Amino acid sequence: MSAPVCVVGAGGREHALALALARSSDVVVTPGNPGMPATTAEGHRISVTAAPADEVDAGLFVIGPEGPLVDGLADRLRAKGHLVVGPGADGARLEGSKAFMKELLSEAGVPTARFGVFDRADDALAFLRSLPGPWVVKTDGLAAGKGVLVTDSLAQAEADVVAKLSGSAFGPAGRRVVVEEGLTGPECSLLVLCDGRRVVPLAPARDAKRLGDGDTGPNTGGMGAFSPVPDVDDDLVDDLVVRSVEPLVGVLRARGIDYRGILYAGLMLTPDGPKVLEFNVRFGDPETQAVLPRLGSDLVELLTAAAAGRLSDEAARPAFTAGPAVSVVLAAAGYPHQATTGEVIPGLDPGGQLADPVPGVVVHHAGTRRDGPSGPFRVAGGRVLAVTAVGTDLGEARTRAYRGVEALVWDGAQYRRDIAGGDRVVGVAPVEGGGA
Repeated sequence: MSAPVCVVGAGGREHALALALARSSDVVVTPGNPGMPATTAEGHRISVTAAPADEVDAGLFVIGPEGPLVDGLADRLRAKGHLVVGPGADGARLEGSKAFMKELLSEAGVPTARFGVFDRADDALAFLRSLPGPWVVKTDGLAAGKGVLVTDSLAQAEADVVAKLSGSAFGPAGRRVVVEEGLTGPECSLLVLCDGRRVVPLAPARDAKRLGDGDTGPNTGGMGAFSPVPDVDDDLVDDLVVRSVEPLVGVLRARGIDYRGILYAGLMLTPDGPKVLEFNVRFGDPETQAVLPRLGSDLVELLTAAAAGRLSDEAARPAFTAGPAVSVVLAAAGYPHQATTGEVIPGLDPGGQLADPVPGVVVHHAGTRRDGPSGPFRVAGGRVLAVTAVGTDLGEARTRAYRGVEALVWDGAQYRRDIAGGDRVVGVAPVEGGGA
């Protein structure tokens, strides 16, 4: 038997990766979570280990979160001769520093919002006041997806600049800020495989970053996603790759950065054309939960080709099923600020899936724990579960996903009721602490 694939991480993204990779290979996940199954329908094993990644015997390593990438895990694994999906620390600066990312976008000529980078409040406030609004204020460093403020209130933007630069909001990560003009239009997330030279796009998705229905409330790591996106066809995807992704890869190469892994492009489809909001250096969460269930191609082969620098030899546009997928996140009370933990999650069987199954639905675990191998699943993090459903059309996938959500709601659970369109879901009762 060939060596397994090692997935690094513990969240819903890594759960989705493990399931997709296990269609054709055994998978080891470190550190994983208690909701990951021991076997799959295809007969491959998914095992969870507490061993660090560099002690796992694997043929391919797929690094999920941004933190280990910024810390150079991919470099250490490659130094031992391993194939790795994920950039080295030099390429991971794209996400580790938003100022560095914007610098590269400018150098590459990639359309993006007008911006300034500041470490002094007076300068940042002067630039902020020169913009017409809405206003965007971002921490320069990593902030777990919560370091971005988008607001129509100049006073709120000014207060956020001061809080971040003082260190009171995000500590060292916020002592440098990027201030941007706000863009308008629908958003699009595009995950792209990169082998250092060539890029191959996966299916686009659309995520929901705000906590509440109608894009209200604070920014989060993501409250749901769906794929495909009706207003983003193959021609537009190709255009986005040519205008936004390939120029960036060219600049990375010119700087001597051999980028092998995933580029996650967050885009705004503005009236003036698509513009890049951000580039991340890993699979998105929760976009991965909505994209990978639709993948018809072999993910192990695709990622191995990217890690080995030979996408040009083995990969065309990956195949995806026509049926859409919708993923809805259930978050803890208090998220994204101070999440409460410990609540028992109803409606799960001993394997962590729906006790009363819904066709086409899988539950991706992110922030769960168990008190012993047979204990109930409990809330252990901010974003707890992602209920993902596939269907013959978007309406069916959405209905199935919310049927799954309804079975799992605990007291205080928060979730959006408008993922994949609409402002109401028949049969889903309001939940204390949920929605906006």
